Amino acid sequence: MTLMDLIQAALREDMPTGDLTTDSLALSPRFGQAKLIAKEDLVLSGTLPFEQTMLSLDPNAKVQWHFKEGDLVLNRQAICHITGDLIQILKAERVALNFIGHLSGIATLTRCYVKKVEHTKAKILDTRKTLPGFRDLEKKAVVHGGGQNHRHGLSDAILIKENHITVAGGLSKAVERIREHTKERLEVECATLEDVREAVRMKVERVLLDNMSNDLMKQALELMPPGMLAEASGNMNLDRVKSVAEVGVDFISVGAITHSAPTADVSLLFDWQATDLTSI
Repeated sequence: MTLMDLIQAALREDMPTGDLTTDSLALSPRFGQAKLIAKEDLVLSGTLPFEQTMLSLDPNAKVQWHFKEGDLVLNRQAICHITGDLIQILKAERVALNFIGHLSGIATLTRCYVKKVEHTKAKILDTRKTLPGFRDLEKKAVVHGGGQNHRHGLSDAILIKENHITVAGGLSKAVERIREHTKERLEVECATLEDVREAVRMKVERVLLDNMSNDLMKQALELMPPGMLAEASGNMNLDRVKSVAEVGVDFISVGAITHSAPTADVSLLFDWQATDLTSI
């Protein structure tokens, strides 16, 4: 699904037979300005879907951004100004705000996690726990917040998880079978110290320490040779992530930054006075 497919689907969902309220006003085009305002401190993401939503309904609209994606925007600051037909901008408003609020929320929460671990070598990673159709946008939002992307999807990298190990008949058997068919680097999920020892024996490149206590992770790292990377995952939150990073892992994957980020509070304010389209 392309971005435009997603935008068109969202607009059809919001007004499958038109905007009953705005259409019933029966107003002719009214040119003017609208401004997007931050109603809390946030990290900006989602400018492209916001702008393309506006242009979908008013191709002549112009958007002037005052910040770029990844910038910190403070409460009450104007993020951008839009000039165009305010009748059409009004119809696009909710869908556009949904995009930028959701994505800026992800970027903002990601930045909170990144700040917690910035004194360590640990990098914050996202997961595949994303809304269907939104993965590209949500993973970009993670990057805007200072995090890094894990694999984009199942086609990108090999991660042998618990259920793969079960169906293959064991961790070593899973690794052996995969190595018969590919030379790709391997990451293996490990829930116990014995799993880690087995992964070390199989010389995998990276282990995912799944739902381990901090003490257990310390023991796991002591078993791993230099060059083997460690990723911590499971039950990660803002209260815990600092202590996990200080254990010495290379990565911490956090599903919450995409599946549980609160929507950033933004608002679109209209100026219904007639305004020249080139005035901003």
